[in-house]
Amino acid sequence: MTATIAPDIAEHVAAVARGARTAARELALLTRAQKDAALGALADALDAGADQVVAANVEDLERGRTEGLPENLLDRLALDVERVHAVAEALRQVAGLPDPVGEVVRGSTLANGLQIRQLRVPMGVVGMIYEARPNVTVDAAGLGLKSGNAVILRGGSAAGSSNAALVTIMRDALEQQGINPDAVNLLSDGGRDAARALMTARGLVDLVIPRGGASLIQTVVTESTVPVIETGVGNCHVYVDASADTEMATAIVTNSKTHRTSVCNAAESLLVHQDAAARVLPGIMAELAAAGVTVRGDDRMRGYAEAAGAAYQPVTDADDDTEFLSLDISARVVDDLDAALAHIQEHTSGHTEAIVTADRAAARRFTTEIDAAAVLVNASTRFTDGGEFGFGAEIGISTQKLHARGPMALPELTTTKWVVEGDGQVR
Repeated sequence: MTATIAPDIAEHVAAVARGARTAARELALLTRAQKDAALGALADALDAGADQVVAANVEDLERGRTEGLPENLLDRLALDVERVHAVAEALRQVAGLPDPVGEVVRGSTLANGLQIRQLRVPMGVVGMIYEARPNVTVDAAGLGLKSGNAVILRGGSAAGSSNAALVTIMRDALEQQGINPDAVNLLSDGGRDAARALMTARGLVDLVIPRGGASLIQTVVTESTVPVIETGVGNCHVYVDASADTEMATAIVTNSKTHRTSVCNAAESLLVHQDAAARVLPGIMAELAAAGVTVRGDDRMRGYAEAAGAAYQPVTDADDDTEFLSLDISARVVDDLDAALAHIQEHTSGHTEAIVTADRAAARRFTTEIDAAAVLVNASTRFTDGGEFGFGAEIGISTQKLHARGPMALPELTTTKWVVEGDGQVR
């Protein structure tokens, strides 16, 4: 049963959404040159206001430490001047990308002379509900602007000061460019009621995208009456096949797990073919031990972990389904490729799965049978990312199958409409 939303908060969110709809109609009229110029202005404003943003972020970090926010969330929350410049640069990269709006997806001239075209058009108003990730605030605003969508942002309270500073800077920059500042909106008050009001504002909001932990995503998917694109929970596996190159396997497993633990494309599970275990696991375990990883392994994994000096715990069934977002990894030795496929299919979150192999037939089976948004062969799971794929900043990584799947960039923030032109035809 959905909780009752306080009437004043519901009306406030509706008013914000109505303003965003007006802004969205105006954005739809902008040329690519106007949108790109605005993105450049936003980037310049963020660069100029970097110290202001970092000062606000310090407030969030201090509050987060006082409240016992986990280290992985503090890492996602943290902004320094370099990170602010990086998110500003991401806006410039978005400006350099092709504009999807107006692209002809398909078209033809019918026998009766009617000309029909399917065109990409903006969604309209896009709501974002996310946790302690202030970079998402900028990415969502930039991608929304380029794709002609107004955005309503509901960030977590942990990043409240940072998000307020970022949105204030961006709204001021938009206004200076002659663009309706309601193209970028922040719901800073109202707590969970504001989030509920946003995801039930059907008719005012066209799409809601959640980014965060499993609980947040499940809440939005379950309670929203606005269409939702499910993103982000990443129980990603790396499977090391019998034929895997030893050095390659070590590098890929280590990078996938330790490069950055607090992100959804970090590896959480390791599977190793029994015929490769004695050859590859000493090196893999040595690297994981050096990085401080706790190996939650089965009995066949234990000896390799302990010999390398890695912290070891017996793996549990719950570990197989856990997105740790920390220096922990579940690890099992499996009998063969079939066992690896069965294990992944049972426990995957549908985000990213990787195989390390020199066997083309094994690679083909893996890419064909694994049901995930991204399937990688001989590459780190950390590559599942809009920027790494060449899309520029991403709005999230969709783990569903309808409309968008995988890294969501500009085209995924559009829908289509049919334009039919005639000269008097009647049916």
